[in-house]
Amino acid sequence: MLTIAYIGNGKSTNRYHLPFVAKLNDKIRVKTIFSPSGKVTWDMLPETMYTTEINDILNDPEIQLVVVTTPGSLHYHYGKLLLENGKNALIEKPFTETAAEAKELFQLAEEKNLFIQCYQNRRFDSDFLTVQKVIESGKLGDILEVEMHYDYFRPEIPEEANYSQINSYLYGHGCHTIDQVLSYFGEPDAIHYDVRQLLGEGRMNDYFDLDFYYNRTKVSVKSSYFRLKERPSFVVYGKKGSFVKQTKDRQEEHLKLFYLPNHPDFGIDLPEHYGVLTYMDHDGVYHEEKVISEVGDYSRVYEGVYQSIIHGKEKIIKDKETLLQMKILEEGSSGLK
Repeated sequence: MLTIAYIGNGKSTNRYHLPFVAKLNDKIRVKTIFSPSGKVTWDMLPETMYTTEINDILNDPEIQLVVVTTPGSLHYHYGKLLLENGKNALIEKPFTETAAEAKELFQLAEEKNLFIQCYQNRRFDSDFLTVQKVIESGKLGDILEVEMHYDYFRPEIPEEANYSQINSYLYGHGCHTIDQVLSYFGEPDAIHYDVRQLLGEGRMNDYFDLDFYYNRTKVSVKSSYFRLKERPSFVVYGKKGSFVKQTKDRQEEHLKLFYLPNHPDFGIDLPEHYGVLTYMDHDGVYHEEKVISEVGDYSRVYEGVYQSIIHGKEKIIKDKETLLQMKILEEGSSGLK
């Protein structure tokens, strides 16, 4: 068993972590959850200690891994504190505020022979996994362009928020899609940044459009708080056709309804959610077909962490990928006021 603890007891821990850890209850045990306020607004786990004392985690030799789900501004602080106290760490995204902070944490972990990794669960989104399946089928031929959209209509958020780099839209939402790009396509040859503060200086950046160039292929990550009608989640263009996945992964949708992963149809697309693949085959015959969506599963991050700590397997989210993402987030935010 891998015995773990949490720093943070809010929505992140209870909605995006614990339901997936529960799927691996034969491998992972949640022993302690720390929150400085002691406020509990979610159902408490049986046989788990809830505490306002951080030393209940730091001084417990049974705890092998600590998951940090605090606001991003505290990630570096807690990551360093855990490593200095001999604890392995899994840090929510964005991992840190700067690439220098991330590099320091990775170096410290290496010096102490400890594990530290970013929690990049969106690698296991259904729509993203389905796009990979379509690309690898070869039916689109050479891939020319990929568009990835992560849209909301939540104008009240940037209206109320003042600018803070770590809590900005680029950091808070770009960390999802940028990681998907880097995990599948690798390090780009070049990047073009278009990051805006639509409401003016001193306000949150609320729009971004990043283009990643890979030889002849362009991968674009686009996101806005002001899209009353969302753009497709993914559009892929190849020399022989295109694939359009209109709807996002449904795991978050179900979690918000407290419909949890213990249901067999959790997060699974219905036929109306399937993407449409349109292409010309080798004989010049036109095809248009729906593609059954892959099954997303955020517990795969925890499975990977378990395998790394207990069995010494390679990390599924590599240090160099996290460092590159932090560099991109920093560069994208530079020049904003």
